[in-house]
Amino acid sequence: MAPRLPALRTPPIAFAHRGARAHAPENTIPAFRLAVTLGATGLESDVWRTDDGEVVLDHDGVVRQGLRRRPISSLARAALPDHIPTLAELYDAVGPSHELSLDVKDADAVDATVAVARNAGAAEHLWLCHPDHELIAGWRSRFPDVHLVDSTRLSKLRDGPERRAKQLADAGIDALNMHRSDWNGGLAILVHRFGRLAFGWDAQHDHHLDELLDAGLDAVYSDHVDRLMDAVHRAYPDHPATGA
Repeated sequence: MAPRLPALRTPPIAFAHRGARAHAPENTIPAFRLAVTLGATGLESDVWRTDDGEVVLDHDGVVRQGLRRRPISSLARAALPDHIPTLAELYDAVGPSHELSLDVKDADAVDATVAVARNAGAAEHLWLCHPDHELIAGWRSRFPDVHLVDSTRLSKLRDGPERRAKQLADAGIDALNMHRSDWNGGLAILVHRFGRLAFGWDAQHDHHLDELLDAGLDAVYSDHVDRLMDAVHRAYPDHPATGA
């Protein structure tokens, strides 16, 4: 059955949150490879810059050394645990053709992140996410070849979603990313009216996945890649890109 409301991007991007984290250790090369094997059309992670300038993928941005917890930004790449990959290693493992959503937890990492993506020939598939839409508005002129995403919550849109959608359109920010519980079909239509994409995260169960796709969202993030791909196939059974 086709979605009740149309997405602007068809089929929507199926982002594997931190790789296939429901099936393998999160933010590791095996998790990202498994996500691709399971059919994910996008991967998601968090990006940090080490003290010696390497771009690495990790959620918390801190590592334990003995009894201490050290920020990644204070350590050289060689001092990090082996399971933490660099962005370049991710591209080497899965190639440049998958959509890649990166939460920019360290704003100092953005230049190096884009440089790595460009070097891999993957800039057009890169989605940089950050909770400060005014900050990332300044990235538009610096990085015209990548996608920008405002990651926030509905409760934080002090001037309302229509005002935010217009601000994103004016700034050239491509998408609004919010928790699955913040979205409904009417809100997705509003965002689409400004030519912005609607992304939803934390969709872990079948009914949540179906609800987001039925509401016309353009990308969905899930830990469970098998459930995610089944939901996309249900919503878009005749689209060749779903592999159905």
